[in-house]
Amino acid sequence: MQFDLSAVETATMVFIGTLVFGLVLVGFVLTAGFLALVLVGVGKFAWFLASTTLLTVVHGINHGWDRLVHHASTVEVPGDFQGQPAPSTGSYPRVMLRDS
Repeated sequence: MQFDLSAVETATMVFIGTLVFGLVLVGFVLTAGFLALVLVGVGKFAWFLASTTLLTVVHGINHGWDRLVHHASTVEVPGDFQGQPAPSTGSYPRVMLRDS
């Protein structure tokens, strides 16, 4: 026994077609929402990785600078430097710059 579509009323076919179209729209909206959530999650994860990496680099630079400054403060400069009065500064001693 075959199903004859001509026996179905037009109103019933319009109703079924509307339901199918609605289901297609629901599927599209659910898929789009799911993909949007996935993209937001991937973006947040990428931002987390980038910011963590940047903060790690900054903390590493700060730690290295602290070690360098601490090491430089413990180094003894050979020689005894006496302050000399500068002609333009009156009685203030000149400041000796090591690496300039």
